[in-house]
Amino acid sequence: MDTGTGPRADGAEGTAAPGRAERGRGVLEGAFALLEALRRNGVETGVTELARACGVPKGSVHRLLDQLVAVGAVERRGSRYRVGPQLYRLGQAWEPHPGLRTAARLPLQHLSALTGASVVLTVMRDDMAITVSSVPGDLEPLLPVRDGIAFRLDTAAGTALKGPLRGGAVLDREDVMDGVCCAALPVRTPDGRTVAALAALVPAGRGLDALARAVAGTGAALTRALARSGQRRPLPAAALVP
Repeated sequence: MDTGTGPRADGAEGTAAPGRAERGRGVLEGAFALLEALRRNGVETGVTELARACGVPKGSVHRLLDQLVAVGAVERRGSRYRVGPQLYRLGQAWEPHPGLRTAARLPLQHLSALTGASVVLTVMRDDMAITVSSVPGDLEPLLPVRDGIAFRLDTAAGTALKGPLRGGAVLDREDVMDGVCCAALPVRTPDGRTVAALAALVPAGRGLDALARAVAGTGAALTRALARSGQRRPLPAAALVP
């Protein structure tokens, strides 16, 4: 019997049935819609809320959640759900540029400690500036910063990502949000390519010239760290836990 996949008896290559492929794509889209709804909500969520948020029937939500729980992408607490540890592990594996997040860790912490700023490192994805590393500062809880938060490209961080800059940092003097100022600069690799933007956000009234100088120094340190990271040997596989 011809199942629609694999080589056929006449030597021609079979293809998957269109209906089956469409159903598979629909299941994946539904699963990712649920994961995105859980991410946006940020707290444990019930089936009814998820079905309403995603426009998916409750029965389908139940089935998808059971499958996501089974692979560790979602955790269940009684009748409520939240993002699971396996999804976190997969997300941590994403590296927008080789060595970028590792190289940024200490420079970002130092910049925040020096200035009191909330510090973010962003990369461009889908016409947004996506935060890939962050350190909270004095703006908490007025403007929390977290990894995964997106900024518009008309912000200081977005402007720094979009192209070469002359004359120093991009400064935001409460242009986007009342009470919040920002200094941002592109982060470049040793060969001059812009791979990210570094931004420091402070309460209004702080001196932005000093902040811009601190951001510039941190950006230079990050470029040096990127250069060193390209020379390091990777950890042996035996040292890692799969």
